[in-house]
Amino acid sequence: MLSPSVDNLVAQLSRLPGIGQRTAQRLAFHILSTGKDEALALAAAIGEVKERVQFCRTCGNLTEEELCSICLDERRDRAVVCVVEQPVDAISLERTHEYRGLYHVLGGSLSPLDGVEPEHLRIGELIRRVAEGGIEEVVLATNPNMTGEATAAYIADRLRQSNGGDRVRVTRLASGLPVGGDLEYADEVTLGRALAGRREL
Repeated sequence: MLSPSVDNLVAQLSRLPGIGQRTAQRLAFHILSTGKDEALALAAAIGEVKERVQFCRTCGNLTEEELCSICLDERRDRAVVCVVEQPVDAISLERTHEYRGLYHVLGGSLSPLDGVEPEHLRIGELIRRVAEGGIEEVVLATNPNMTGEATAAYIADRLRQSNGGDRVRVTRLASGLPVGGDLEYADEVTLGRALAGRREL
């Protein structure tokens, strides 16, 4: 029913995460209905971001320079490094305004079934950063799912085995009940972690 070029646009859009076939069609028709300048501006923005954005040499975050703005910020606490899976996770943590240390972006999580082994992530770079000295705490902020937990356990083990591991504190983000949540709707794992991570008031 659609022309080959529209079919191709829908196919490309549906490859984006969270975009199904129907959403891809809606986006394609929206692009077709907008002015040519607006559509070309979108295409130019995609081209520009692919051309200019790279990974920070130190932490692996997104930047247009050799080092990202967080690594360049002298006001950050350089003794603490927070390990996240993707740059978007660092953005989420920054929005809390609670963390003032540095980051280390892994580029994913360990998943042997999907072919993601330690050498495919920036784990070696993290071990080298710690070995260079100056880092007192590594906060493991990988996602609280199966692959995230496996990645956190693997990194903690590697840090303990490394020559800098004896002088570095390894911590994990707390997990438990969300603010405003009801106990009756919480699953057993979440409740169990909330109990294990309880603190004094």
